[in-house]
Amino acid sequence: MIWFVLRLLLFRARRLLSMTVMAVFAGGLATSQAIAAADAQSVEPTAAPGAEGESSGQPQDNAAANDAGQPLEEGATTLSAEQITGRPDREIELEREAEVVRGTNTLNADRITYDIIRDEVEAVGNIRIQRDGDRFTGDKARLKFDTGTGYVTQPTYHLQLNNAQGKAEQVIFEGEDRARISQGTYSTCEGTDPDWYLSSSTISLDKGRDIGTASKALLYFKGVPILGTPYMSFPMSDARKSGILPPTFGTTSKGGFELTAPYYFNIAPNRDLTLYPKLISKRGLQLGAQARYLGERYAGETRLEVLPDDQVSKRDRYALSSTHRQSFGQGWSFASNLNLASDDNYPNDFSTTLTEADNRLLEREVQLSYVQSFWSTSLLASSYQVLQDPRDRISRPYDRLPQWTFRAAQQNVSGFDWSVISEVTGFSDPDRLPGASSTLNPGSGRRVVVNPRLSYPILYPGYFVVPQVSVHASAYDVDANGSASNSISRVLPTVSVDSGLIFERDTHFLGTKATQTLEPRLFYVYTPYKNQSDFPLFDTALSDFNFSQIFQENRYSGHDRISDANQLTAAVVSRYIEESGIERMRFALAQRYYLNQQKVISEQTSIDRSEDTKSDILAAVSGRINSKLSLDSSLQYSQTDKELSRANFGVRWQPGPKRVLNLEYRRDLATNPELKLIDISAQWPLARRWYGVGRVNYSLEEKEVAESLIGLEYKADCWVFRMVGQRTPTATGVASTALFFQLELTGFSRIGSDPLPELRENVPGYQLVNQL
Repeated sequence: MIWFVLRLLLFRARRLLSMTVMAVFAGGLATSQAIAAADAQSVEPTAAPGAEGESSGQPQDNAAANDAGQPLEEGATTLSAEQITGRPDREIELEREAEVVRGTNTLNADRITYDIIRDEVEAVGNIRIQRDGDRFTGDKARLKFDTGTGYVTQPTYHLQLNNAQGKAEQVIFEGEDRARISQGTYSTCEGTDPDWYLSSSTISLDKGRDIGTASKALLYFKGVPILGTPYMSFPMSDARKSGILPPTFGTTSKGGFELTAPYYFNIAPNRDLTLYPKLISKRGLQLGAQARYLGERYAGETRLEVLPDDQVSKRDRYALSSTHRQSFGQGWSFASNLNLASDDNYPNDFSTTLTEADNRLLEREVQLSYVQSFWSTSLLASSYQVLQDPRDRISRPYDRLPQWTFRAAQQNVSGFDWSVISEVTGFSDPDRLPGASSTLNPGSGRRVVVNPRLSYPILYPGYFVVPQVSVHASAYDVDANGSASNSISRVLPTVSVDSGLIFERDTHFLGTKATQTLEPRLFYVYTPYKNQSDFPLFDTALSDFNFSQIFQENRYSGHDRISDANQLTAAVVSRYIEESGIERMRFALAQRYYLNQQKVISEQTSIDRSEDTKSDILAAVSGRINSKLSLDSSLQYSQTDKELSRANFGVRWQPGPKRVLNLEYRRDLATNPELKLIDISAQWPLARRWYGVGRVNYSLEEKEVAESLIGLEYKADCWVFRMVGQRTPTATGVASTALFFQLELTGFSRIGSDPLPELRENVPGYQLVNQL
C-alpha cells in the first residue's frame, strides 16, 4: 500500500515537471497560488522527440504566454528541457537541452540546477550564455540572476559592442555590465588563431564605462610579443577615457629616433589633458602637454613643449600656443591667441609638416568685443614674434597697441543699405631703431579711419543694379627719425555701380538634364587721385589679383593706400546646374579696363604697371565632368607681355573607393618668376590588401623635388599597417625628412607615429583603407 502511494506521488510530480512547456516564476519565486494552480492543472506527458506536436526545446521568446494564454510578467524566468524534475518551490533539475531565460539573459547547458529560493543556477556541460548580446561558452557556470554575478570556467567569449573575443581560464561576472577575465586573451580579430591578441593575467571589462583594463599584459602580433606592460587600459568604444595611450615612434633627420609615451586625462566630458614626454635621440627629453576645454560659453586649447638643454644647440628650447574664446552674454565676448617660440630655428628642428614649418609669424592677440543688433565694437591689442629664415627674411608687422573698431550696418532702410567702419589704431615697432625710421616705415604712429557707405540695390530675378557711394577719411600722427610728430590726413570719395544680367535655358550637359546660365556683369568704380607717398605703410599691401579682387573698389588691402580709379570691370559667368540644384560646371572670364592712367602705385611692389590701359585677363573653369573626373583651373594672361603670367591646372580622377589621382600645374610669374611646379598625388591599390599613397611636388625651374611623400598601407581583416616617409622644406634650402610607422589594431589602439594628418593634407581625396 505504501509502495502504491509513493508511486502515485512520483507519477504526479513527474507528470507535472517532465513536460517541455514553460515553468514560469515571477522574479524567480513562485507564489503559493501559482504552485497550487500548477499542481491542480491536468497536463499530459510530453510527446517523445520527433512526434507530432512536440516542444522545440529551443529558447522561448520573452513575449511568450503561459498556459492560460496570459503574457509573461517582466522579469519572469522561463525554464525548458527534455526532462525536468525537482520541487517547484525550492529546486529544479533540468537535463538534456536545458535552458533558462531571464530578460535578455539566456543560459543553455546539458544539465542545469535552478535554486528558486536564492534565484541562482548552476550549469554543467556545453555551457552557452548570452548576456545583453554578449556570448560565452564553457564547461561549468554559476549565475545569480538578481545581481548579475557569477562565473563560467574554461570559457570563450564574444562581445557585441566591439566584436571582441577571446578565451580564458575563468570569466567572473561582477555585475550586469562588469566582468573579470582570468588568465585570458582579448582581440577584435575573428577566428581561433587571431593575427593579434592581448594576453593578460587579469582583464577587466566595464561596459557601463566603455573601459577595459589589463594587468601583466603582453600584446602579440603574428605570434610575436611587441608590447609588454604591467598595466594598461583600452577603449571598448569610441568614448574618451583616461589612461596610458599607445607609444608613438618614428625617425627624423633633425632629431633621429623619436619615442613618445603619452598619457591622457579625461578630466570631464568637456575637459581633457594629454601629457606626451618625447625622447629624441639626438637632442634629449622633450616634455609636452596639451589641454582642451569646452563650455557652453567658452572654449580653448593650450599646447606647451619644453626641451631642457638641447644636446645639439646647447640651450633650452620651448614653444607655446594657446587660444581662448568666451562669451559673457548680453553681447560681450573675449578672444585671445598667444604663440611664442624660443628661437628662430624651432620650426626647422621640430616640424614634421609644411604647415608647421611655414608658421614663422607668431601672433599674440587679445580682443574684447560687444555686439548688438546692427552695430558692434571691439578693442584689440596684438604683437608678433618673427622666426626668421636666414635666407628669406621678412619684416616684422607693427604691433597694434591698441586698436578700437566700430562697425554698423543696416539693410533695406527705405530701400537703402548703409554701413560704416571706424578705426583708431596705435602702431609700434620696437625693433625699428629711431635712425632707421622713415616716413613710409616709422617707428610708431597713430591712425584714425572713418569709412561710411550708402547703396541702393535694385534686385530682380533677371538682373541687378547696385549703385554705391562711400567716403574714406583718415588722419595720421607719425613719429619718424626721432623728430616731432607729423600730422597728415586725406578724404577720398568713391562712386561705384555693380550691375548684371541673368539668362537661363534648359539644356543637357554630357547627357544629363541641366539648366545653363549666362551671367554678364559690369562693375564701374571712380575714385579721384591723391598723392599718398608721404603716408606710412602700417598694414597695407597690394592685393592679389584674382576673381575676388577684380570686383573690389580698392586694389590694396588695409587703409594706408586708396587707389585712384576710373575703371570698368567686365565679366561673364556660365554655369551648368543639375535638376537637384548641384552646380556641375562653371566657366568664367573677366578683365578690368582703366579709363585713366593709374597713379597710386604702392612703394612695396617692384612692378610698375601704371601705364597699362587694361588688366590681365582672368579665366577659370571648374566643376565635375562626371562622377569620377573633376577639374579646377584658372589662368591669368597678360596682353601686354603676351604670356601667361599665372596658371593653375588641377585635375582629380577618383574612379572608386581608395582610388584617387590628383595632378596640378602651377605657374606664377606675377609674384615669383621661378615658380613653376608640378604636383602629383595619389592613393591606389597595388595588390590584394596593399595600397600605395604618395605625393611629389617638383620644381620645373630648379629641376628638383620641393616636397615629397611616399607610403604603403596594408589592410588585414582586423588591423592596418602604415609606413610613410616625408620630406618637408623647413627653410630656404633646408628640408627635414621623417619616417612614420603605425600599426592600427581595429577597435583597440594605434601603435606608432600617426601619419594620417599628413596623408589627408598631402593627398586630396585620401580615404582610410579600413573605411567602408
